[in-house]
Amino acid sequence: MQHTLPIITVNGIIDAQVSPLDRGFTYGDGVFETCRMTKAIIPLWSFHKQRLLNSCGKLAIPVDINVIEAQLANIILKVNESDKNNAIVKIILTRGPVGRGYSVSTLVTPTIVIGVFPATQHPEFYFSEGVNVRLCDLRLGCNTSLAGIKHLNRLEQVLARAEWNDKEIAEGILLDGNGNLIEAVFSNVFLVKNDELVTPDLSEAGVAGVMRRFIIERVAPKAGINITVRKCTLDDLVSSDEVFLCNSNYGIWPVKTFIAGQDYKFSVGPLTLQLQNYLQQLLS
Repeated sequence: MQHTLPIITVNGIIDAQVSPLDRGFTYGDGVFETCRMTKAIIPLWSFHKQRLLNSCGKLAIPVDINVIEAQLANIILKVNESDKNNAIVKIILTRGPVGRGYSVSTLVTPTIVIGVFPATQHPEFYFSEGVNVRLCDLRLGCNTSLAGIKHLNRLEQVLARAEWNDKEIAEGILLDGNGNLIEAVFSNVFLVKNDELVTPDLSEAGVAGVMRRFIIERVAPKAGINITVRKCTLDDLVSSDEVFLCNSNYGIWPVKTFIAGQDYKFSVGPLTLQLQNYLQQLLS
């Protein structure tokens, strides 16, 4: 039987419930991946899978990737054919239901939640003309133990996103407490200056996005573009020739306006367009 979206399974069972004692609920003790599905396939699954395994390794959460992939394949089979062409798959893995206290039992059984949702429809001009972004007041905390991974503790992003309701603003730029440029609320950031492509170092804060890695390892090399990963500042952003955001669900958005006390304007430059084109080729 095929289902309309959304469809959510808990440990492989549709519409099952998560225990109120689950550590993902009580402590945010878990990780997640949000993946774009096209034609019943997650094109960047190998990257999502590796980050999921790496994140679980950092948090010492036991994971059987074969079980996750089996449940994922099963839920995709239940999706209506029309929805398989364009949907969002979210995978949540928690340490599982345990009693009170921070101590971790070695006997815990992880909880696997997989959901398939309708894809978010973004305006075409986000891709062709660029987006408006603003500087967020919130500053990200630095924590080398959690930096890079996509854990369930996302209150910083929730608070940052609550800073604006203007529909003309698509994203918010985040700095850390030391003033380093880190990322956007749900995207990673790339800068272009004098034909040099740069993305912020995420060793102390931020999420190392799957699309960010795909651009660094696959898209930019195919386009013959070198990338530098280093610490960046707000001055680096505002003095850039081009700025773009990326995310595994939408791809690449050029930035046309950055609002931070004053408006900084950017053009949709040739390097951004080149990367958009190569990305489309690699994922088609």
